[in-house]
Amino acid sequence: MKSGVLLRLAQLLLLTSVIGAWYVLTETEVLPPFFFGKPLLVFDQIVVWFADRSIFPHLGITLLETLLAFVIGTSAGLVCGLWLALSPLAASLLDPYVKAFNSMPRVILAPIFAVWFGLGIWSKVFLGITLVFFIVFFSVFHGVRQVNPIWVASAKLMGGSRFKLLRYVYLPSAMAWVFSSLHAAVGMAFVGSVIGEYLGSASGVGYLILQAEGVFDINAVLAGIVLLTICALLLDWVVTQCERYFLRWQPAASEHSG
Repeated sequence: MKSGVLLRLAQLLLLTSVIGAWYVLTETEVLPPFFFGKPLLVFDQIVVWFADRSIFPHLGITLLETLLAFVIGTSAGLVCGLWLALSPLAASLLDPYVKAFNSMPRVILAPIFAVWFGLGIWSKVFLGITLVFFIVFFSVFHGVRQVNPIWVASAKLMGGSRFKLLRYVYLPSAMAWVFSSLHAAVGMAFVGSVIGEYLGSASGVGYLILQAEGVFDINAVLAGIVLLTICALLLDWVVTQCERYFLRWQPAASEHSG
């Protein structure tokens, strides 16, 4: 407990030091404020956004897009990863197509999704899904493939059905891989939402950042980035709590989770 408190204090001290250095360097103009902003002005911008409530519609849209992309992408990656891991024939048949699509820079799909689904939330959601899907898919696929065959053989000898093998052998073994991928998937879901908002939207935090860039307001740009970072950290914290709950049977998981 004591070491945990000391770690948090050290982390807070590091953050304070970085912000303090940023403040000193921009106030003395060692770093030009026009390009690097000022921490107090960034904080003021966030306060103004919340004070006049103008941030809430934009933040709500971005969070909705992110959550939809995260949930749908994770679910699809989990199902497809399990299916191909347990179906060698299907995995062999689809292997070149999966690799080809994964190798594609999926950001270039954003304009196509904008044409297909319009400039509403779904073009951003589908872009986020393509980024989240493969992170989860490959983690589940390799997690199931890494299951000890002795465990599978033992479960079959005890009369385990295919469903019971999935429920009691494959899923628990792959769960650690799944949650490991979800921490990366959180960031990718935000990336998909913000990039989609950059390329075409009339709302969202990405839209606010784009508007601020257009008038060279670096403080508003940094304020938007700070808000997105805080939201991503909160969602990552939720994933961590779920990880601790579902992997509570693994002592190492609860000891090392963030």
